[in-house]
Amino acid sequence: MDDEAERFTAIYDACRQHVWAYAVSRAGRQVADEVVSETFAIAWRRFADMPDPALPWLLGVARNVLRDGHRAQIRRDALEAELRSGHRPGADVAEDVAERLAVLRALTTLPEDDREILLLVAWHGLTPREAAKVVGCGAPALRVRLHRARRRLVRAVEGGGEAVPVPVRMPITGRTAR
Repeated sequence: MDDEAERFTAIYDACRQHVWAYAVSRAGRQVADEVVSETFAIAWRRFADMPDPALPWLLGVARNVLRDGHRAQIRRDALEAELRSGHRPGADVAEDVAERLAVLRALTTLPEDDREILLLVAWHGLTPREAAKVVGCGAPALRVRLHRARRRLVRAVEGGGEAVPVPVRMPITGRTAR
């Protein structure tokens, strides 16, 4: 075994129980093993970044793993709730399908930048600040662009999915996040 693998094994042996206990205290036994596995997988990939002592860094990684898992669960719950509410009692299913098709058709008529922003926020559940990081602009600029994209989407839906004239503007890509 090379020195790096031996050092990692020693860190794993010394810290695994602490990371597991931290995960249990935050999320329960059901997910602790998965959090430990993910934490040490990240630690192996970022072994060169691991400071000495490693435990505080590993607990920070475990915290991020738990946070990311929590966010994913919130998105799954929201999607499940949306799917469950897809059919409202007394609503006409054909009308719901027609409305959704109209929105999808209207989306296809929008510029790519508008579609991307709308999907990041509405479908992927990102906040405007998170979406701004994805597209490479500041959060205030993204909020303005999101507002304009929503207006264009409403006009496209009301216009039967026909193309809506779009004012000339700077593209989102190629700008740096603030």
